[in-house]
Amino acid sequence: MKVCARRFNIYFALAAAIALMCGGCRTEKPDEKTVGILRIHLETVPGTTEISTAVSVLRSDPLAVTIGHDPVLTEANIIAARVIDVPGGFAFEIRFDGTGTWMLEQYSAANPGKHLVIFGQWGNKVEDGRWLAAPLISHRIGDGVLAFTPDATREEADQLVLGLNNIAKKNQKGVSK
Repeated sequence: MKVCARRFNIYFALAAAIALMCGGCRTEKPDEKTVGILRIHLETVPGTTEISTAVSVLRSDPLAVTIGHDPVLTEANIIAARVIDVPGGFAFEIRFDGTGTWMLEQYSAANPGKHLVIFGQWGNKVEDGRWLAAPLISHRIGDGVLAFTPDATREEADQLVLGLNNIAKKNQKGVSK
C-alpha cells in the first residue's frame, strides 16, 4: 500500500511540474491577440458632409485632404503586411487578397493625381491610431501591393504589422473552413 502511495505522489509531482513549466499551456500567445486596423480612403472633392469629411494627415507637415466616409480597402482585404527598410528609414508593404487587388487596381487606375488616405490603429486606445499617410496615385497599381512611408515610429509600425498579420491569419482560416 505504501508503494502505491509513493507512485501516486511521483505521478502527482510530475504532473505539477509539467503544469508549472507550461504556465497554464495557453493556446494563444499574447502577440497573437494583437490586432491592427488599416483603412484606406480615397480623396474626393470637397462637397457635402454626408458623404465626405476633411482630415489632416501627417504631424510634422500637415496635409488637409477631403475623403469619402467609407474606406475603399480595410484590414479584411489584407493577406500580409510587413515593414521594409528603405533608404532613410522604413516603409509599409501591404499585400491584398484577390478582392483587394481588384479594388486597388480599379481605384488607382480611375483616380490618378488623387491621394489614398491611410488610417492605422495598432492598440486598444484611440491615441494609438492616426492618419498615417496620403500617397499620391501616380499610376495603376495592378499587383495588389501597396507600399508607403508612414507617419509612425518603428515600434508603432511593428505593432501595426503584427496586428494586421494576425487579422490576416484569422481571415485566411475563416476562408479555408
